[in-house]
Amino acid sequence: MGVVAEVWRSSVRLLTTNNSPPLLSQQLNGGKQSALWRWRRSLSAQTKRTVMWTWVCGFMLFSLGVISLFTGHVASHLEWYSQQLSKRNLLDMGRREPIDVWKSKYSKFFYGCSERGRNFPPAVQEHSSNGYLLIAASGGLNQQRTGITDAVVVARILNATLVVPELDHHSYWKDDSDFNDIFDINWFISSLTKDVTIVKRVPDRVMRSMEKPPYTMRVPRKSTPEYYLDQVLPILTRRHVLQLTKFDYRLANDLDEDMQKLRCRVNYHALRFTKRIQSVGMKVVKRMRKMAKRFIAVHLRFEPDMLAFSGCDFGGGEKERAELAEIRKRWDTLPDLDPLEERKRGKCPLTPQEVGLMLRALGFANDTYIYVASGEIYGGEKTLKPLRELFPNFYTKEMLANDELKPLLPFSSRLAAIDYIVSDESDVFITNNNGNMAKILAGRRRYMGHKRTIRPNAKKLSALFMDRGKMEWQSFAKKVKSCQRGFMGDPDEFKPGRGEFHEYPQACVCQRPFSYDKSDDEEEDIAEEFHNSTRAGHEHLSLPDNERDDVFPD
Repeated sequence: MGVVAEVWRSSVRLLTTNNSPPLLSQQLNGGKQSALWRWRRSLSAQTKRTVMWTWVCGFMLFSLGVISLFTGHVASHLEWYSQQLSKRNLLDMGRREPIDVWKSKYSKFFYGCSERGRNFPPAVQEHSSNGYLLIAASGGLNQQRTGITDAVVVARILNATLVVPELDHHSYWKDDSDFNDIFDINWFISSLTKDVTIVKRVPDRVMRSMEKPPYTMRVPRKSTPEYYLDQVLPILTRRHVLQLTKFDYRLANDLDEDMQKLRCRVNYHALRFTKRIQSVGMKVVKRMRKMAKRFIAVHLRFEPDMLAFSGCDFGGGEKERAELAEIRKRWDTLPDLDPLEERKRGKCPLTPQEVGLMLRALGFANDTYIYVASGEIYGGEKTLKPLRELFPNFYTKEMLANDELKPLLPFSSRLAAIDYIVSDESDVFITNNNGNMAKILAGRRRYMGHKRTIRPNAKKLSALFMDRGKMEWQSFAKKVKSCQRGFMGDPDEFKPGRGEFHEYPQACVCQRPFSYDKSDDEEEDIAEEFHNSTRAGHEHLSLPDNERDDVFPD
């Protein structure tokens, strides 16, 4: 500051010295009369401006007083605007602060909001609807969840009666569970009564009256509401019963706000797991909580199908390449990929060891309790050993509820539901890919108050992991923290229009007014109260269908 001040004083002296001779000369040459006249003119102009400004200010104050007299709100509104201006800087300040790995300081100002708008018409009754809409979902549990959510919205767009969706029994997971084996079917129907009329099956009288079987069609991915109205509705009104097959990601990402909020009501409130699944899931949560006040859940997603789909190399040599290539044949149209290029692009899942190193570098201690949500890990115990060494307090659903899980073992989707519940209830959730469970849970945790959700910045971390042998641990940890800024699930990562709506449900996340006079404890109590009151979820038209999706499998 001393140097800056000295430079400033020097510049001022220089300007003064340079300007003084001409100014003095002008005054001497013009004489005293000319100088006095200019002084009086200047004083007169200044006086007029002062009087005018006084009148303007007086008028403004008088106006505010009159408005305040009649409304009583001006003062409070001014205070609110002041708070809003201050609040605008909250998230910018957060970017400069050290990362709290357990929670975001500003998450308490955000909450889920998916109430129906006052102008949202009630559901069309069954007898007045345009027909019955049958939906055949596709994929694993979470991929089907997106399909069910969008099916309700499509039924609303078509003014159709929705028949409870049929789950996929023929995918890679070979799970023959029906809707009512996983979700509370009666709650699903009743909770959406005001939005869409839902029935368990098409009435017999309707089926007997049909001259032909239900018409079956598959709509393009990401179809707009206009497509459904132009191409699907005429068929529905003509045939009365219509089935849409392979229904996953068949509705556009961007819809109007009322329809987006309907998506949230379905996904976060209406799709409640059965009591049996919920009971097992919460037992696992309670057993984790009994051992530790807080814990993290890691969705490793290091199963053989994921690794094969990614086209990446994980250091297992020729044996690994042959095994994954055989699994990869289940997707007919996947292109040949360069494993090194895929890793550089951040398209490869981190290995369990890399996940562990990232977490330790971020600041999670060796004694942190970790729940691993996963199916069959490729390489088994050998692959998991480095992660166990980094986090000895390592648990899975099989370790915590082996007896309770036995009836569920033949059903992959029901087992996935247990992992979903525990991951959602965890203090911190770590994803390891951009798959369906990662997206669905990331969106839900944002809706439930921006609970900490960490997504590896795989593109930057991959380069860092390849060079980690060349640096000390402190340097590595510092670089990991730098890489992960913007990938920690903070509210400032929440940008309108970004990504899939199921991952970034921006239309359903509201911001409560910032208050200076409330303590952190009071604010946290409000956030906890809201979380408890809203915990309901447990309870391109031109894109060909055979084209490779950027979405990983469940």
